[in-house]
Amino acid sequence: MDHLTEEQTLLHDSALRFVESEYTFEQRRQRLAEGAYSAAIWREFAALGWLGLPFPEEDGGFGGGMTEIAVLMHAFGKGLVVEPYLETIILGGGLVARAGSPEQRNALLPGLIEGDTQLACAFAEPQARFDLHDVETRAERIASGYRLTGRKAVVYNAPDADRLIVSARTAGSWRDERGLSLFLVPRRAESLHVSRFRTNDDHSAGDVVLDGVAVDGSALLGREGEALELLDEAADRASVALCAEALGAMDAIMTLCTEYLNTRVQFGRPIGKNQALQFRMVEMFYAREECRSLVSAALRVGEGDPASRRAAVSAAKVKVGESARFLGQQGVQLHGAIGMTDELPVGHYYKRLESVRTLYGDPAHHLPRFGRWMEARNAP
Repeated sequence: MDHLTEEQTLLHDSALRFVESEYTFEQRRQRLAEGAYSAAIWREFAALGWLGLPFPEEDGGFGGGMTEIAVLMHAFGKGLVVEPYLETIILGGGLVARAGSPEQRNALLPGLIEGDTQLACAFAEPQARFDLHDVETRAERIASGYRLTGRKAVVYNAPDADRLIVSARTAGSWRDERGLSLFLVPRRAESLHVSRFRTNDDHSAGDVVLDGVAVDGSALLGREGEALELLDEAADRASVALCAEALGAMDAIMTLCTEYLNTRVQFGRPIGKNQALQFRMVEMFYAREECRSLVSAALRVGEGDPASRRAAVSAAKVKVGESARFLGQQGVQLHGAIGMTDELPVGHYYKRLESVRTLYGDPAHHLPRFGRWMEARNAP
């Protein structure tokens, strides 16, 4: 995220100021003790214009691109923000803005921008790992529209969303790439069951069971049977946003470690004077900076070139995934036994980085994806 414009720098600085004043670690702990996330904070996001940031101006948004999203997510990473910005605005809102009919956009986007509506995206299934086309949930045509039957796993924000965007198979068999469709399903639809739990990184999520959920034809989002490319692009945008968030968390870990090494005194001097610990901090610094370069490259890839987009996103996701685990582990270890306690923020950053590492594909998933692009590019 280098070479920011003046407007992008102002956005990043204002988001950092908000995090430093309204989202300290203790404030975050207090809010989480009261619920999954803060409705008051969400309203502030709306008042600051952040909920409308990525949407086109004709839909009431501000027309921001991935760089604007990334600078905001970087600040959110520093603050360990748990509000469902990724799920509602970037993923769900992005799909509605790109694939929705005029009626769907008019019905949903104003509510998203004003903070009155929330979305969740139910794509992953228990057997699927990270393959978006691995879908057993089926959408059967009925007289009034469709009947959805299946299961979705670990759907972030599902318990609190007003609507779920559900991927279901309208044609083909289990892992076919064609035949996938998207549906807007009301959270309180009859025969829709959502279990609530809190993830390891303090976010709200749930498993979803669709036991013959009936929706009318207007629930179809985009063209029937052609959802995979939409899902693929949406997951890539979410992955880049997560990588930017991870950079913010890595920055915070580096700051925490530097402060601790300079203030923790042992045998009459700060432990940061120990050369071995200095070498470890240098390794962490280089790992973070490599991530920063690859995230910047992913932001520069044009949306009109899907193959290059996938390669750049996968390269960033692999490096960020590897470095996220490394910095998280080192951050805890450099703090010693106290790093494992719930009262210290470094462990919470580590847990969030582990989630970011896995969401929308871990390094083991993205490395062969990048390799397929390299093989195609070098083919005679």
